[in-house]
Amino acid sequence: MEREEKALDQHKAPIYEALQNFRQMRVVPFDVPGHKRGRGNPELTEFLGKQCVSIDVNSMKPLDNLCHPVSVIREAELLAADAFGAADAFLMVGGTTSSVQSMVLSTCKRGDKIILPRNVHRSVINALVLCGAVPVYVNPEVDNRLGISLGMQREQVARAISENPDAVAVLVNNPTYYGICSDLRAIVKMAHDAGMYCLADEAHGTHFYFGEGMPVSAMAAGADMAAVSMHKSGGSLTQSSLLLIGPNMNTGYVRQIINLTQTTSGSYLLMSSLDISRRNLVLRGKEVFAKVVEMANYAREEINAIGGYYAFGEELVNGDSIFAFDPIKLSVHTRDIGLAGIEVYDILRDEYDIQIEFGDIGNILAYLSIGDRSQELERLVSALAEIRRRYQRDSSGLLNQEYINPKVVVSPQEAFYANKKSVPLRESEGCVCSEFVMCYPPGIPILAPGEQITGEILDYIEYAKDKGCSMTGPEDPEILYLNVLE
Repeated sequence: MEREEKALDQHKAPIYEALQNFRQMRVVPFDVPGHKRGRGNPELTEFLGKQCVSIDVNSMKPLDNLCHPVSVIREAELLAADAFGAADAFLMVGGTTSSVQSMVLSTCKRGDKIILPRNVHRSVINALVLCGAVPVYVNPEVDNRLGISLGMQREQVARAISENPDAVAVLVNNPTYYGICSDLRAIVKMAHDAGMYCLADEAHGTHFYFGEGMPVSAMAAGADMAAVSMHKSGGSLTQSSLLLIGPNMNTGYVRQIINLTQTTSGSYLLMSSLDISRRNLVLRGKEVFAKVVEMANYAREEINAIGGYYAFGEELVNGDSIFAFDPIKLSVHTRDIGLAGIEVYDILRDEYDIQIEFGDIGNILAYLSIGDRSQELERLVSALAEIRRRYQRDSSGLLNQEYINPKVVVSPQEAFYANKKSVPLRESEGCVCSEFVMCYPPGIPILAPGEQITGEILDYIEYAKDKGCSMTGPEDPEILYLNVLE
């Protein structure tokens, strides 16, 4: 499909404008949704507000249709593509999970190999369950002090491509949850030279497109597709996302793939939030993200001055496995004060009314974006200082490894749909797992379908449970049992 050639005015927000016009038309609704502009559900209207509920409407000619957009939604897509430097863009209302899965499903089919790091979000492996593609993992280097997985080393990507010339795509995290970036330009070139697509999970990289001095964005690096979580650092409503595509992709085919799983009742609340947020980022993003970077740098300095904590940043950059660092990520290592990250996470919430993004066994992440203010950061820094004074203890006996290399025995799809049995957690050692186990957030599987269960992994699961990590994935909600292949 050829992209329409017309002057694009980034001051416009076509979906928002169409909804404003629709609100003034006073149309009598004999369609869905059944709350009829909120009249049928007064409690909901009181809770969310009439302004919100009155535009929770169904697709219709004046408002276009997300599955086959030809007017205001299509215009919003073209504006998004222009804003992000993409050949085309899709508004996604199933979260960045749906964007990531659409990338994989657009490039892979049953039996195809895809090269990727193992520290991917579960949505990537879910897509492999759906399409039957086979993962070729580039096991990331690990920072032993921080216990976190890093980026993809160029040499390891080159080796994976050389050893798997029949692979169809390479997928990269840009950045990781902790702010670590790989050498994306080099990986794109390696993939393209080998005739493979390069896909980027940019769930945490919206600001790369608008801030100054940021790591390179996927579209600027020449990637073929990128999943961008606008609701994270971009300011749109939760569950709204963008799928960006480069010039080598077939737009019509990608839309068909999206329509296999995405709702036919696209939320205009989510779509209008994407539209308005894109405009906001284009007009104000450079200025706003400069302030966010300034706040993050200040917070890192203050937290490191407390002692015991390590708020890490650009000093980690080594030109390969840490090619660049996301300057707005406030990632803090807590193990040296004798507390797991999840313990600090819980104390901040329960005793200081501070909700951070996540804590794992060695680190916390305070997610900074366009809505943060310096006074809240001061409160966080003060709370961390007080937590150290009140709770610091000996750190011996704490685990420090966030990532354990998996052994893949069968494909995720084969394992997920195979005959299985439920066994007690400790009796599962040596078996092949048929489900996911992960801490959420960050949603990176400790175990994925098709991987062998080891004693080290079981130790990690029990330790994470004991420390209070929010464990998700298995059929057994208490994770006393695991489903394994018969």
